[in-house]
Amino acid sequence: MAQLQKDKLTLKIAAFGKAMADPSRLIIMQLCCKEGKKVTRLTELTGLAQSTVSHHLAVLREANLVHVQHKGKSAIYTLDQQAFSSCCQLSSNLFAPDEPENNNKSD
Repeated sequence: MAQLQKDKLTLKIAAFGKAMADPSRLIIMQLCCKEGKKVTRLTELTGLAQSTVSHHLAVLREANLVHVQHKGKSAIYTLDQQAFSSCCQLSSNLFAPDEPENNNKSD
């Protein structure tokens, strides 16, 4: 089998897929969508352990899907909606290039 090249786009979409692959991360993304949240607040809202929330946030940071704003000893996490939309569009262009909304051709 030929070895596939792991280019920057492929790695970005893989990180996005990993971030989207866990239901708890999806909940965290939803909670951080409109306003930033501290880890302690996310722990309260999700019922997950602090270490688990921190792990999920690390995966989201790796995929560049959250902004982190440091305030004193606290960090506030907010979903990067533009990055999320961009990853969705990149994935759609790569895996469904024949869909009308992914074609740049004019009729």
